[in-house]
Amino acid sequence: MSKKIAIITGASRGLGKNTALHLARQGVDIIGTYHSREDEAQSVVAEIEALGGKAKMLRLDVGSSGQFDAFVTQISALLKAYFHAERVDFLVNNAGIGLYASCAETTEAQFDQLMNVHFKGPFFLTQKLLPLIADGGRIVNLSSGLARFSPVGYAAYASMKGAIEVWTRYLAKELGPRGITVNALAPGAIETDFGGGSVRDNADVNAWVSANTAMGRAGLPDDIGAAIAMLLGDGGRWITAQRIEVSGGMFI
Repeated sequence: MSKKIAIITGASRGLGKNTALHLARQGVDIIGTYHSREDEAQSVVAEIEALGGKAKMLRLDVGSSGQFDAFVTQISALLKAYFHAERVDFLVNNAGIGLYASCAETTEAQFDQLMNVHFKGPFFLTQKLLPLIADGGRIVNLSSGLARFSPVGYAAYASMKGAIEVWTRYLAKELGPRGITVNALAPGAIETDFGGGSVRDNADVNAWVSANTAMGRAGLPDDIGAAIAMLLGDGGRWITAQRIEVSGGMFI
């Protein structure tokens, strides 16, 4: 039986890296993307290979849709030459950037960058990859708890994640006849370097998050990687078109 293969965008660090390692431990081979940090990307490849899996990392700017045709051609060739396969089983649209700015302060350039990376990019990258996703496969789109609760400073970012959640439902309906599930997974505040690492590195911010979370602490990358791996496992086969928040009960 051939091994399953996952494409994970933004897999060189943070939640993408953690997801890649969780899936690798479950016997899934990985094709990851990175934006600029090739050394970190290759370090993840080495970790996956040490677990007995196969992995490749490809450079991709998810915010630049003009790169997608060449990227899909590269994926197709890599599948045949290295993984001895024609299709992938999983797609995790994870890559992202952070922005803290009020509605009054957000510039058009910032708005456009967020839209390109967080909504236009995943939308059209997924569209281009659909012929390479096996029937019965799974797609997970990363949303955010910020699409539900509304602290000041995240309006543009959260709006893109809201768009992701609506698109997820439509995509799930369209791909249902192919047996492909599509879900949005929405992390709460997580201790990573995302957004300057404030949840991880600022004790006051971490304490504030912990005080407003039912489980009494901020989230860890391992909480999210494990949840995505669970959703892509056998138990997720009848879950589709859902927004699944993984926040430990933040602001409930």
